[in-house]
Amino acid sequence: MMVTILCQHGMRFVIYTADHEPAHVHVIGDGEARIDIIDLKVITQGGMSDRDVRRAMTVVEENRQLLLDTGRHYHG
Repeated sequence: MMVTILCQHGMRFVIYTADHEPAHVHVIGDGEARIDIIDLKVITQGGMSDRDVRRAMTVVEENRQLLLDTGRHYHG
């Protein structure tokens, strides 16, 4: 199951409930990226522009605690 946490800049920030470590968020827009929430690093980037990835990184950084708390809720 996929849980949408945020929608900003035309992108959805989602966590999959049956996902794996490290703690990360999937960003879906024009393309997709996975961002490590702890280290604030891009894990993968598929078809998403560098500009959108930078925007996504800013959103993740600004909402880091919310994303971590939501991930812990689903993953323990």
